[in-house]
Amino acid sequence: MLLETTSIYQIFLRNLTARGDFLSALPHLEHVKKLGFSWVYLTPIHPIGEISRKGSLGSPYAIRDYREINPELGTLQDFRTFIQTAHDLGLKVMIDVVYNHSSPDAYLAQKHHEWYLRDKKGSFTRKFDDWSDIIDFDFSSSPALWDELIETLIQWRDEGVDGFRCDVASLVPIEFWKEARRRVNQPIDGGRETYPILWLAEQVHPQFLLHVRQKGFLCHGGPELHQAFDLTYDYDGFERLEAYWGGEESLKPFIDYLYTQQTVYPAGTTKTRFLENHDQKRAAWRFGRGNLLKHWTVFYQLLPGTTFVYMGQEYAIPEYPSLFERMPVPWETKDSTFFEFFQACFSLTQKIKEHSLLCSVKLIGDGIVWLERRGTKHYGAFLNLVGKRGDFTLPFPIRGIDCFHGKTLSLEGKIPLPEDPLVVELE
Repeated sequence: MLLETTSIYQIFLRNLTARGDFLSALPHLEHVKKLGFSWVYLTPIHPIGEISRKGSLGSPYAIRDYREINPELGTLQDFRTFIQTAHDLGLKVMIDVVYNHSSPDAYLAQKHHEWYLRDKKGSFTRKFDDWSDIIDFDFSSSPALWDELIETLIQWRDEGVDGFRCDVASLVPIEFWKEARRRVNQPIDGGRETYPILWLAEQVHPQFLLHVRQKGFLCHGGPELHQAFDLTYDYDGFERLEAYWGGEESLKPFIDYLYTQQTVYPAGTTKTRFLENHDQKRAAWRFGRGNLLKHWTVFYQLLPGTTFVYMGQEYAIPEYPSLFERMPVPWETKDSTFFEFFQACFSLTQKIKEHSLLCSVKLIGDGIVWLERRGTKHYGAFLNLVGKRGDFTLPFPIRGIDCFHGKTLSLEGKIPLPEDPLVVELE
């Protein structure tokens, strides 16, 4: 079972620094380590296609050659230096795997037309017209396609990569992922693996899953993906949060769905929880840079699963870096006060997850949440996820030690809603 204290920090190299390459990112690895994260995840590191590019630089998810390094990011030796530096710091490195599709001018498309989806005229095609910078693989075409893609994974494993984040993994046959894991990780007797590579699936939104299936294409849900993957994105829960943030639903469907995940997914399943990533708006854009952002940060880090953070999130940076242009994170706009909170919060939530595995969440008011973690220690979090002001009547007393301030706390009855998140080691 994967520990909840596994934590992932995503880096989009092009926009991490002004230079946007491996070597200029090396000092940032020390920052990630000091924060307490265990993994660095890199968006695709491979050359980008030129045909049908979106924007001036193209999407890193329109890959031209899976076996090469994008020269804009540096050389293979620079990548090796990045890997070694991360490992020396005790960090593991995950790279993006994009196997639903490639760029139209990909090396494999030139060599093997038969490995791709084609229309009635024999031309390359794709499942979704608006994904105009890519063409889709046809996994039913040939076992040789499977062999090539899996051998590419083995190549990067042998370069020192510790894990794979698999883009739109739901759209690729689960039998392929199972075979890939078997050949890459090489399981041996007793359930151990020769190469304990970590597999993270980008499980798609349920609404998108249904759309894909209605078009007649394969699309896997989370429980299916866990046949091959250690972790899956929480897009099934996130879809419910998006409805809440958009004013379409209350928070209750999301709270209820946490129970569904615990009961419908296989035992030992671990979800990856995030407030933002390269496809989503910034948390600081959504919640502002004040106390509301703090409450949501505590909430999401305490939910069952692993914590995932996108570069700059720890500084409450609201600007969203473009996927198709050079747009370095504006580190000069960072909020140092929020960063201090984030450091303390992440350290605390990791400690709580280490000692308290059982999690329950209750909606005790409109947007007011009580979250408990139980284990060798017992914690509670009183969180105001709507930024309300005024008095609130507690449905039960709260007594213990305020974890952020180290003070003894005793609350009951009617109290002013706290401005800051309240996390208590309970008596």
